[in-house]
This record gives sequence, structure tokens and C-alpha cells, in this order.
Amino acid sequence: MKKKLNIVALFLVLMMILSVGCSSAGNNDEGGAESKEGESAEVFDIGIIQYVEHVALDASRDGFIEALKDNGYVDGENINIDLQNAQADQSNLSTISDRFIGNKVDLVLAIATPAAQAIAGKTTEIPIMGTAITDYETARLVDSNDVPGGNVSGTTDMNPIKEQIDLLVKLVPEAKTVGVLYTSSEDNSILQAKIAKEAIEDLGLSYVEVTVTNSNDVQQATQSIAGQCDAIYIPTDNVFASSMPVVHGVVSQSKTPVICGESGMVESGGLATLGINYYDLGYQTGLMAVRVLKGEAEPATMAIESASGFDFAINGEVAEEIELEIPEDLKDYVF
Repeated sequence: MKKKLNIVALFLVLMMILSVGCSSAGNNDEGGAESKEGESAEVFDIGIIQYVEHVALDASRDGFIEALKDNGYVDGENINIDLQNAQADQSNLSTISDRFIGNKVDLVLAIATPAAQAIAGKTTEIPIMGTAITDYETARLVDSNDVPGGNVSGTTDMNPIKEQIDLLVKLVPEAKTVGVLYTSSEDNSILQAKIAKEAIEDLGLSYVEVTVTNSNDVQQATQSIAGQCDAIYIPTDNVFASSMPVVHGVVSQSKTPVICGESGMVESGGLATLGINYYDLGYQTGLMAVRVLKGEAEPATMAIESASGFDFAINGEVAEEIELEIPEDLKDYVF
């Protein structure tokens, strides 16, 4: 009888061991699944193609990256950002676009119209978010700004141009002729110059313009127009944005006020603007990109978004240089 009890006890012990073993195996499998899931978490490759470096475009890029980070997409963790600057060179834009396509990136941020046109001309598959682009329809990037219809969407930096011309008149009430400087090859600049011309002439003022093809023309163009007008307007033009110190060098001598399309241009030597905060615009674009990465939306159905507000910016040092008195109600905006 005792021998039979020992056999039963041994059997029960073996069963317990097997039960514990199975339980441990189950836990190991579960742990393996979690580990495997952690290892296989999707990492997105994001290409950033920036047309040229200047304050506005840099700010929009930084805002975009910050929006991704604030929503859990951190470079080096679950996204890999490939930042490329074309240095205002068309061949560089083409090379960078080919690089992104060859690397099969998951999403592209195109900063400025030429950058968006370059990458959009090479792929209809990769989602493209644009920023610092004035009009997507005019640039032939979308079917319409309300329903893009393809792989491109983003934010527009269309300025309150009429209000900027009103600001010019308020700062320079004696102005009779307004000159406009812009780049003849930039679609966004052509559009803005057209709107500015209408606003200037609607106020009964004379309009003159001088265009450039690249940064090498900026000094001569500025010297030419400064002799023809009482004040200058420059839209959000990439060539001029990166060449504002050259413009400033000319107008500080001629004492010609320059109203600009955005605050970065004012910081670099312009007089004043009522313009977009490009960091905020880039952040807004980043929020759109988050929706694409999460699979919540596609560019084809995402309407082009506009900036939510505009800010005054007045360069006090420039005002002093050109001996211009700032109206009392605008002095809070002087920096």
C-alpha cells in the first residue's frame, strides 16, 4: 500500500512540474510576442526637401519637426528624417527628389514652391506635405486647393497683401509711387506681385516693378527701383528673402522704406510687415503629416490650410536709419 502511495505522489509531482513548465512556456511565448511587436514597430522615413536656407523656411522646417515630436514621432526613434537643402539650385532639387524616391521614403515635406514642384513632378505615390507655398493651384501641384486630388497637400503662406500695402501707406503716407521687387521665375512671387499691383493702383498710386532671375541680380535691381519709387514692396520671394542684407545695404543709403512679405525679411533688413509666423505654419503642416502617418487621411482629400493669424513686425533700427517716424499705434510692434 505504501509503495502504491509513493507512485501516486510521484505522479502528482510530475504533473505539477509539467504544469509549471507549460505555464512558463506560455509566459515566454507571450513575452516573445511583446518583444517581437516592439521590434517590429513601424519606423517611418521622412524626407525634407528645402529649397534654400533663410529665416522663414528654416522656421517652417523647425515647426514641422516639433509638431511631429509633440505627437510622438521622434527622429532617431520611430522616424528617420533625411533633411536636404537644395541651395536654390534646380539640379539639386532633382537629385534630392531622386534620392527620396530611390530610398522609398514614407512621406516628404517640401519647403517652398520649387521644392514641391520638383518632388511632385517625379512621384504620384509618396505623400507630399508642402509649406511656404503661396498657391498650390497656380503652381500646378493640385487639382484644387479645396480637393487636391493627388498626393500633395499642405499649408499656404499667402499673405494679406492688400493689408500689407495699407501698412506701407500708413508708414509712408506721402508715397506716390510704389515699387515691387520679385523673382520672375517664382510662381508664388508672380502671383503676389499681381495682387500687389491691383492693391497699389486701387489706392490711386503709381506702380513700377523690377524683376530678378537669381541673387546676383538683387543689388542692381534694388538700386534701379529705389530711384523710381517712394517705397518698395517685396513679397515672400525666396531669392529676396535670402538676399535682404543686400537690399538693406542699398535702401539704407537711399532712405527707401521696404515693406516685406514676412517677418524674417524684416529681421534681415526690411522695415516692416504684417505677415505669417512661419514656425506656426510649419507646425500646422506637421499636424497634417501626423494624420497621414497615422492613416487617418490622405493628401488627395486634405484641403490646403491657411495660416490662422498674422503679426506686425517693425524693425526699429531700420526705421531710425531711414529717418522714418513710426505711428504711435504701431510702436508696440517695434523690435
